[in-house]
Amino acid sequence: MEKVLVVDDDERLLKMLHRTLAYEGFDVSTAVDGQEALKQVYAERPDVIILDWMMPKLDGVEVLRTLREEENETLVLMLTARDAVQDRVEGLDRGADDYLVKPFASPELVARVRALLRRAGVDNKEPLRFMDLYLDPTSREVRRGTRYFTLTPTEFDLLYLLMRHPNQVLERRQIINHVWGYDFVGDDNVIEVYIGYLRKKMEAEREPRLIQTVRGIGYVLRE
Repeated sequence: MEKVLVVDDDERLLKMLHRTLAYEGFDVSTAVDGQEALKQVYAERPDVIILDWMMPKLDGVEVLRTLREEENETLVLMLTARDAVQDRVEGLDRGADDYLVKPFASPELVARVRALLRRAGVDNKEPLRFMDLYLDPTSREVRRGTRYFTLTPTEFDLLYLLMRHPNQVLERRQIINHVWGYDFVGDDNVIEVYIGYLRKKMEAEREPRLIQTVRGIGYVLRE
């Protein structure tokens, strides 16, 4: 599991980002100022630092300068309300790997974190297991016990989402956003259709049902 350190003195934003990134499967820690951030970097060795520019005690640019002078190459996504071109250039010149202007949409932040990890070869693609169900994101191999079966790209993405959050009820809108995209404008009954496809393949030999319906809310992968 990739580690993400979020550094911001806005506690409301800090809690929101912690919740969002943890939901996406990251191991998240937080800091409210630059000095605390440096201590956590040395102690926890995160894969990515989401770093606010303006903070008390030690601002984000100074934290970044300190890390780069020590030849610490941890990936850094800089957050700032400054949207002038020269400000972005300064942040990138100081050693930031990416730059995001406030206010921003959470899905874009998550996408940028994942892009940084992929670029650095850190993105975690370990196989997922739940009960007798196995899914390998790299080879796209899926099996139930010893029985292999194939999935369409959408079926695979849906099962991958469920397996990343076992025993957690996923609301219909969450599923739509993560599998079909935030700009999806079609009928959300498409979820039932694809859940049906998955169940048919997963239960082809009368195996116990693992994808459970939570009426009025969504779906959950559980025994």
